[in-house]
Amino acid sequence: MAGKTLYLGPRLKKLRRELGLTQANMAADLEISASYIALMERNQRPVTAEMLIKLATTYRIDVADLADQHADETAARLQSALRDPLFADIAIERLDIEDIATSYPGMAEALLRLYTAFGEEQLALATRRESAEGIAREPVADPVVEARAFLSARRNCFPPLDDSAAAAAKELDSFDAMQRHIADSFGLDVRLADDGLMRGGLRWHDYHRRRIHIAERLDHSGRRFQLALQIAILEQGEAIEGLVAEGRFAGEGSRSLVRRALQSYWAAALLMPYRAFRKAAEELRYDVEALAARFSVSFEQAAHRLTTLQKPGEEGVPFFFLRVDRAGNVSKRLDGAGFPLAQHGGGCPLWNVHQVFATPGLVDAQLIEMPDGERYVSIARVVRAGGGSFGKQSVPRAIAIACSAEHLDRLAYADALNHGEPTPIGVACRLCHRPRCIARSAPPMGRELVPARFRDSGVPFDFSAD
Repeated sequence: MAGKTLYLGPRLKKLRRELGLTQANMAADLEISASYIALMERNQRPVTAEMLIKLATTYRIDVADLADQHADETAARLQSALRDPLFADIAIERLDIEDIATSYPGMAEALLRLYTAFGEEQLALATRRESAEGIAREPVADPVVEARAFLSARRNCFPPLDDSAAAAAKELDSFDAMQRHIADSFGLDVRLADDGLMRGGLRWHDYHRRRIHIAERLDHSGRRFQLALQIAILEQGEAIEGLVAEGRFAGEGSRSLVRRALQSYWAAALLMPYRAFRKAAEELRYDVEALAARFSVSFEQAAHRLTTLQKPGEEGVPFFFLRVDRAGNVSKRLDGAGFPLAQHGGGCPLWNVHQVFATPGLVDAQLIEMPDGERYVSIARVVRAGGGSFGKQSVPRAIAIACSAEHLDRLAYADALNHGEPTPIGVACRLCHRPRCIARSAPPMGRELVPARFRDSGVPFDFSAD
């Protein structure tokens, strides 16, 4: 132990203050000068092994108490932040990062807070709406954003609804059983109806004739879901209103969207009971097509349900869900994974959610890497909305579910991805600082474009690295 040195300035200062001592007091206790205490606290002198023993015996503390239990975590967070292409031209050694985290924890935390604030401001700038005159408008509450925030804050998981639906599923395990239940409990007659009656709708509660009409053009999974949704509306009002009341919404529009989302949640939980679905997901290694077939649901319904498996103590792989059309418009986001694209983004053309339009009906698996180095597995496929009869408009949409690459070995897609290189993607071009990206549609904010007087770089926007 002799001869070994450590720099523990901030922790030594913290210990002294916790003991209520001045530098002079501590110097007297340790039989050294006050100036030496000051130098150690500023990391200008090491804390030797002898000094550690003296501190432990004088103040009756465990030497381990001087160790920063969070240093490794802080170093990992710093390393992740510094992988951002924004810092690509700055050479920072791993040992330097660990030294900052260990010797200057306050400075490390300050840098991390600044980087987090920078990221939040970048996202705010990327999504801010301005008036035609270029003056920022007063922020207006967006019902869709509020509803998504409500679901995301709860990781799109509502155990009380799962428990209620699982109990009901024991009796309501088929379309016929649900049909009989609605007739017996509410005196409502369930019928299939053509488009002439439905006028393009999927479900209609004809209150005066006491009928529930389901569009006959729906496939079996669609019919079951609509009937399950009707049961949720008829029976789960009180439970759902209790959950809606937990939200802090600016208007009725947000509450309406959340109410509708929770009704759909219960319906999906009836068709795919939590424990049975999670067990099957593990057995089938999260193969979305196989899960859809086992539970007689659509690919999208199974993918959607995978984002909800975050019940405490019974968690599955956490997934994020995105649905986009050919133009890149996002019509649904669900976050059970903390994915960077959960609140913003989705427009990177290198992501397979945009590429599967070229191969409709086929599932594509892709390993992707974000600018900070984090890797994710993305499973994408095209689904269709509408249609069902000749001449009826049908809209193709691509859906993707994504999870952290740390779960790759638990997935059926592992064999196809384990030996491949990840595809680099970004949240949005304005926020992505990756150099030399041929898919870029705009330069990143804060970077100066390089004039192409003598050389064509071959990329849409060539920008400076500093």
